[in-house]
Amino acid sequence: MDTSAARQARAARSAGAAGDAVAAAREICLRQLAARSRSRAELATVLRRRGVADDVAEQVLDRLVEVGLIDDEAFATAFVSSARAGRGLGRRALATELRRRGVAPEASETALAAVGAEDEEETARALVTRRLRAMDGLPAPVRIRRLVALLTRKGYDLDLARRVVTAAVPDEDGDAHSLD
Repeated sequence: MDTSAARQARAARSAGAAGDAVAAAREICLRQLAARSRSRAELATVLRRRGVADDVAEQVLDRLVEVGLIDDEAFATAFVSSARAGRGLGRRALATELRRRGVAPEASETALAAVGAEDEEETARALVTRRLRAMDGLPAPVRIRRLVALLTRKGYDLDLARRVVTAAVPDEDGDAHSLD
């Protein structure tokens, strides 16, 4: 399709959707969901930004929940799994992200319950191991400071961050470091 034909096709779709507010709102939601899963609150925000009336948005969102295309609990579970594996986030950062995305506290707690203390520590160790490779020329105290800061920014408890980093970063003599 050349660009003018593509523009005409988009204009025709927009004109048809503009006549029916519910169809337009549903189309907006489906396009958003095609890109990645989203929470109900995220979709409501998109619809509000696009100027969709609140009653129309509620109707469309209710229907999408009813047919199973929006499921905040499943979204939270998938998000927690993905963010832990991909970005190495700790429980605190995961909870913040879920809250920012508008996931209900009950759904967040359910998803976060799947992350045990051992899982969190394992993820922190993997993240430290990955980052240590890039810090070869730095003195041990600098590596420790940077790695602890990294883990706390990623939502890990300070005690856990210190424990994992001191176990992973040997001092100049090859012994484990102490932060005391």
